[in-house]
This record gives sequence, C-alpha cells and structure tokens, in this order.
Amino acid sequence: MEIQEQRHGAVTVLKPQGPLCQADAEMFGKKLQEMLGRSLGRLVVDASAIAYVDSQGLDAMVQATDELAQSGRALHLCGAGDTLREVLDLTGLIERFELYEDVNAAVRSFL
Repeated sequence: MEIQEQRHGAVTVLKPQGPLCQADAEMFGKKLQEMLGRSLGRLVVDASAIAYVDSQGLDAMVQATDELAQSGRALHLCGAGDTLREVLDLTGLIERFELYEDVNAAVRSFL
C-alpha cells in the first residue's frame, strides 16, 4: 500500500491508496500514530482512494480517533465513498469521525 503525505499549512493529509486491510492496515495504523505526534492533531485522512476496508483497517482509524478524542478532537476523514460510509454507519462508528466531502473542506475545518 502506498500512503501519500501532503502538508497544507499546519495540516497533514494522509492518502492511503488501495484496500485498507490486513498488513496494509497495520502499516497505516503505525503511520497514523506517527503523524498524530507530529501533526498536533491537525490530521486529515483522504479516503478517496481506499477501495475496501476490513476490521483491521477500521481498527487503525478508530485507535487514531480515540487518541484524538482524549483531547476533545476527532479524526477528520474526507472523500469517503459510499461503501466506507455504509461500513462506518453499520458498525456505529460514523459518529466518531468528522466527515468532509474533500480535502479542502477538511483542511479548512481547522481554521
């Protein structure tokens, strides 16, 4: 799995490409944890290129948003397709994330 990293001022945007499952989910989780420390919580996950997510992929995102929640924040997720939104809704996890249509909207939410 490739994970693109971009900076938009003080906001870091991570864009994983491909399915978010098994070993890739573990790698993504480690990258999220690394970025939480460096980004001061100003972190956006661009999910527009995530083709599929399994329980391990969800767990990686939930761990990051739980860590952010300790300081009153949430993981900003943008570009989530219908499938990812449905999975988040069915699992009851959708309320734990701040969802945005695109990267620009997610980045502006920090202003």
